[in-house]
Amino acid sequence: MRVLGVDPGLTRCGVGVVDGAPGRPLHMVACGVVRTPADADVAHRLLQIEQGLELWFDTHQPELVAVERVFAQHNVRTVMGTAQASAVAMLCATRRGIPVTLHTPSEVKAAVTGSGRADKDQVGAMVTRLLRLDAPPKPADAADALALAICHIWRGAAVDRIAAAVAATRAPRPSSHARPKEYRR
Repeated sequence: MRVLGVDPGLTRCGVGVVDGAPGRPLHMVACGVVRTPADADVAHRLLQIEQGLELWFDTHQPELVAVERVFAQHNVRTVMGTAQASAVAMLCATRRGIPVTLHTPSEVKAAVTGSGRADKDQVGAMVTRLLRLDAPPKPADAADALALAICHIWRGAAVDRIAAAVAATRAPRPSSHARPKEYRR
């Protein structure tokens, strides 16, 4: 499967594409950042993020998208920008009919490093090792986007199977009068 990871941000929106499957080697396709000028107005910055992400979608044709779930911080302005960039990524994917999954930062860190409290250097080092790269991806936003894609490849399939199983157990059962006569009691 090909997963596009998005580490949302208004100034630097990290993007990374990884091919792989659970239990198989992972391969980095590409990584980078979509940048916007801090002095531009928010509407224009969001438009630039949308245009940059659309280019990534066109170029790499992902099957799934993993976006970092926005979490509460003390700086409301930062949270708002991150949430807005996240929404743009979800919109771009949904417009194309590509499933989107949100992963928390601690979930991504735990999947990639084994610890939900890992720092950026540890995440970068593990991304480098898992993707068999010569050096950690730069900037850190690109490494974080690759970590999101890796997390989804490893955890997303299991989460999807669990959700499908739960949905199947909640599905209404046909009533006895709808069953063929030979199966009625």
